[in-house]
Amino acid sequence: MEWVNLKVPAERLSFAEAVRQGLGQQQGLFFPDQIPQLTLDAAFWQQDMLARAEQVMGAWLAPELGQETVSALVRDAFRFAAPLQAVTERSHCLELFHGPTLAFKDFGARFLAQCLSRFAEDTPLTILTATSGDTGAAVADAFYGLDNIQVVVLYPDGGISPLQEKMFCTLGDNIHTLAVKGSFDDCQALVKGAFSDAPLKQRYGLTSANSINIARLLAQICYYFEALAQLPAAQREQAVFSVPSGNFGNLTAGLLAKAMGAPIKRFVAATNANDTVPRYLADGVWSPMPVHATLSNAMDVTSPNNWPRVEALCQRQGWPLSTLAAERVSEAETEQRLRQLHQQGYLSEPHAAVASEALERQLQPGEVGVFLGTAHPAKFQGAVEQVLEIELPLPPALAAVVDKQVLSETLGADAAAFEAYLHRTV
Repeated sequence: MEWVNLKVPAERLSFAEAVRQGLGQQQGLFFPDQIPQLTLDAAFWQQDMLARAEQVMGAWLAPELGQETVSALVRDAFRFAAPLQAVTERSHCLELFHGPTLAFKDFGARFLAQCLSRFAEDTPLTILTATSGDTGAAVADAFYGLDNIQVVVLYPDGGISPLQEKMFCTLGDNIHTLAVKGSFDDCQALVKGAFSDAPLKQRYGLTSANSINIARLLAQICYYFEALAQLPAAQREQAVFSVPSGNFGNLTAGLLAKAMGAPIKRFVAATNANDTVPRYLADGVWSPMPVHATLSNAMDVTSPNNWPRVEALCQRQGWPLSTLAAERVSEAETEQRLRQLHQQGYLSEPHAAVASEALERQLQPGEVGVFLGTAHPAKFQGAVEQVLEIELPLPPALAAVVDKQVLSETLGADAAAFEAYLHRTV
C-alpha cells in the first residue's frame, strides 16, 4: 500500500515516510491508494479491544511493518478502555476520555508517538501541532521526555479552557507551547506555512501530530469497531454515529472504518456555530466565516483540514456527499442538551452535547444512536458547572495540574515571528 498526496498524486510514500513527513508537497494530505477489507465474523466481534485493534491496524500496516511490530505499537499505545455507555434505550455515548489526558486524542497521539519513536531512529525531530484544546494535551503527554523529539504546540490565546491549558502548558522539558493571538485557523496556518518552507522543515526535522498525520487518523478507526462490538449483534447494522466535528479527523476515521466493512448505517457531522460543512452540504458553496467562540471550543474551526479526505473517500467509495447528514447546534441548544442529559442521569460536556443534540434530530425509528464523548466533563469544569448549576469534582489528572504555572509564550499570528521562535527555541 502507498500513501498518495491528494494535491500532488505523483508523490507516493510508504506509511513510515508519510508519518515522518506529516504533510506532502503543496500542503497536500496523504491518503491510502487502497482500503483494506476486514472479515467481520463472530470471532472478530468476540475479541478483546486490543486484539481487535491489532487486527484493524494490521490490515493497514502489517504488509509494510509486519504484524508483530503493529501489535507492539497497538499494545504500547492503547492502554485504556473505550466503554459504550447507554444514555437512553436508543442512544449511547462512546466514552473516549479514559486515557491519560482525558480526551479521545490520546488514542491517535499515543499511537503516533510510538510510530515516530520507532521510525525516527537517531534523527532529531520537531513535532509541530496546532490545537483547539485537547490535541495539545494528548500530544504533549505522548511525546513528553522522548529522546531526540522536540514538541511545539500552538493554540489560540484565550481560546481554550484554563484546565485544557494547564494539561499541556505546564510540562516544560521538550514540550514548548505558544499562545497565538488569533484563532485555531491562524495556528493551523502557521503550522502549514512552516511545512511549506523546505529549508525550515529540513533544518528542524519538522513533522506534524495533528490529525493531518495519517498515523493519528488510522488509530481513531479502531474505536468505531469497539463501539460496534459493544452493541448487540442485531443492532450493529442500524448504528448511526454522531460525531462532534471541528477539524473533521474523527469523522474521516469513522468513514474509513465503514469503508473497511464496519456495518455502520450512516454518520451525522455535528458542528457548533462554526458551520462551514453543514452550509456546504446544503448549498454546495464552500464559504468559511470568521471563527465564533463557543462552549464547545475544540470545534471552533471554520476551515477543517481533513475535509479533502472526506471528499476523496466518498468519491472513491461512490458515496454521494448527500448521504452524510450535518447539523448545526446553537449555544442555547447545547446548554439545553447538557441539562437534558443530566436529567437522564448522564453527566456530559459541551462537545458531546452538540453530538447528542444532532443525533436526537436525525435518529429514525429502528435505528440505534451512538454519539462520541470526546472529553471528560471536568476538562470543561467552568462551563459544565455554570450550565448545570452543580459543583464538579476534578479527576486526579486534572487536580494534579491546577496549581502549576503555565509556561507558554505569547506570539502574534505572524510567520516571521514564528520562524524566529523556532530558531531560538528548538
